[in-house]
Amino acid sequence: MSCTVQWLGIRIEFIGNCIVLFAALFAVTGKENLNPGLVGLSVSYALQVTMSLNWMVRMTSDLENNIVAVERVKEYSETQTEAAWEVEDKKPHADWPMKGNVEFHDYSVRYREGLDLVLKNLTLSVKGGEKIGIVGRTGAGKSSMTLCLFRLLEAAEGEISIDGVKISEIGLHDLRSKLTIIPQEPVLFSGTLRMNLDPFEKYTDEEVWKALEYSHLHKFVSNQPAKLEMECSEGGENLSVGQRQLVCLARALLRKTTILILDEATAAIDLETDDLIQSTIRTQFEDCTVFTIAHRLNTIMDYTRVLVLDKGQIAEFDTPASLISQRGLFYGMAKDAGLVQ
Repeated sequence: MSCTVQWLGIRIEFIGNCIVLFAALFAVTGKENLNPGLVGLSVSYALQVTMSLNWMVRMTSDLENNIVAVERVKEYSETQTEAAWEVEDKKPHADWPMKGNVEFHDYSVRYREGLDLVLKNLTLSVKGGEKIGIVGRTGAGKSSMTLCLFRLLEAAEGEISIDGVKISEIGLHDLRSKLTIIPQEPVLFSGTLRMNLDPFEKYTDEEVWKALEYSHLHKFVSNQPAKLEMECSEGGENLSVGQRQLVCLARALLRKTTILILDEATAAIDLETDDLIQSTIRTQFEDCTVFTIAHRLNTIMDYTRVLVLDKGQIAEFDTPASLISQRGLFYGMAKDAGLVQ
């Protein structure tokens, strides 16, 4: 910022000095009958040009900033709002979903009107309790598929059903409160550790400590003087990336919903922490339906099935052993990762 101000100041001073120079030159080389009063007036006004230029640049910048604010307000006022938070006549049962069956019926989606489809005609059925690994090259539509489950992206065509309930017909709160995601970038807020784990204070301290034990954070939190009241700085900057990810895992363990989504949750952490998370998921979410966007293929080799996406379409969908025997796209990825010969 300081360099920019100095850069601008030098150029404005240069322009102002050039105007003063030319005003003086024209006065000297002008006609002999030039009025001395006019010469003095022109030079004195030329000396004030630098100040006027500074004022003009400042006013122009303020005008542009204010216009941008107006443009943003206009854009937000025209942006289509999300669907209803709750739909009274379409509220699912309190225990929904019981099994965790997920079905995509000829499902297509785009990020906004006018753009190409990022998912094209997906049709698949996942039974409750299955562990599904989602793999594919960059831009294949893996994260977009998980966003659709939360209805962060609305369908262009087709529909998604969970335990026979079409998610497009129910309220967003009723849907999102029944799903759990462990994101790639761990999300923590300024406040106590307990607030980050249980922001709505639905669980007892005993349940919170049990979740910390399952997420391998019990020893770390026990050694803190404030225990559960330990302060987390903004974004959890006083915790390591691995610890932040384990806090997100503990949060998921507390909620224990029927459907769990892992969006490359272990991409930014070390192999040891990755193994801890995967072992906990296998034991504590044994009866849950799990969708895992895999960063390391070895973490999904024992999953029920693997979904291979390519350019927004289903390229392969079968057990890991079957896909490797077919020697298709998944086989090529596994070979690149050194998992097969």
